[in-house]
Amino acid sequence: MNVVTTVIKSRHSVRKFKPETISDIVIKDVLECAAQAPTAMNIQPWLFGVIKNKEVLAKIAATADHGKFIAECPLCFAVFGEKKETYYLEDCCAATENIILALQAHGVTSCWVAGDKKAYAEHIRTMLDVPGTYTLVSLIAAGIPAEISITKKKEMKTIVFYEGFKTD
Repeated sequence: MNVVTTVIKSRHSVRKFKPETISDIVIKDVLECAAQAPTAMNIQPWLFGVIKNKEVLAKIAATADHGKFIAECPLCFAVFGEKKETYYLEDCCAATENIILALQAHGVTSCWVAGDKKAYAEHIRTMLDVPGTYTLVSLIAAGIPAEISITKKKEMKTIVFYEGFKTD
């Protein structure tokens, strides 16, 4: 294993955070990592929001059906994609994963909350004053973990095949 695979394998979704703030240096580094994500034709169709205001976090949490815990996180990233771009979803999901892994590398845990195709996406876009040419792709709640619950992943033999899928 190397440092990158260690970071990937140590990451787990966390929904309970300590109230500690995340430093601006970490946030800046995470955003720089997000901007390095691969994109189709290097279009980079994204816009990244950083939300720390507790009132705004509470409003987002009240709106997101599976993100109620956002109200208690010290930091939330919002990833928006330009709707007119064919591969905005793939590109912004790559950026979302970069955010999550960069946070983990800094010892900051997170949880990805869906945005694309969710009924609340437009409401959050307008709440954050994002131009209408963008759509919400994801929300990433982040912070120092107050509690970590590790769920078991599927065994590799049940999810991997080589050369072609065959049943026994």
